[in-house]
Amino acid sequence: MQALLISSVAVAIAEIGDKTQLLALVLAARYRKPWPICLGIFIATLANHLLAGEAGVLLTQWLSPPILRWIIGLSFLSVAVWALFPDKIDDEQAQRATHHGVFIASAVGFFLAEMGDRTQIATAVLAAHYHPLWQVVAGTTLGMLAANVPVVFLGARFAHRLPLKATRIVACLLFGALGVVVLLRG
Repeated sequence: MQALLISSVAVAIAEIGDKTQLLALVLAARYRKPWPICLGIFIATLANHLLAGEAGVLLTQWLSPPILRWIIGLSFLSVAVWALFPDKIDDEQAQRATHHGVFIASAVGFFLAEMGDRTQIATAVLAAHYHPLWQVVAGTTLGMLAANVPVVFLGARFAHRLPLKATRIVACLLFGALGVVVLLRG
């Protein structure tokens, strides 16, 4: 259960102010149909994070434990620094979403927006360090939903009230602490 809890909290905090959260806001404002948007977010996140988690597990099979520990620890520290910088949504991506159904636009948009995103990288790193994989993927998916579902349902009113700078600092501290713990475990 530790993997599930850590993965949920880490991704929920890291997702605040992220480009996929901005995408959720754009989709909610454009379509005003929260249930298909949330289902699209769920399906896309589950698929994307399952792939990222599998990549993280593969790393554990290819690399020796000391090298893997350094890669994981430094990756957590890198995500910590990355969390300090706000994301911006690509206007072209938002425009493409208008030509599809709400569910498909949400699922495709989220899947693509998550590619190379800090929460996808964090999922791979968490899966390389914590086991079992299903708890990591379930946790990161729950974290994404916890951060995005309120935005979809409450829209712009909720997004403007989030203390984005503070949440980026908390995410930085959380990932930084995870990185230090991994590096010191030796």
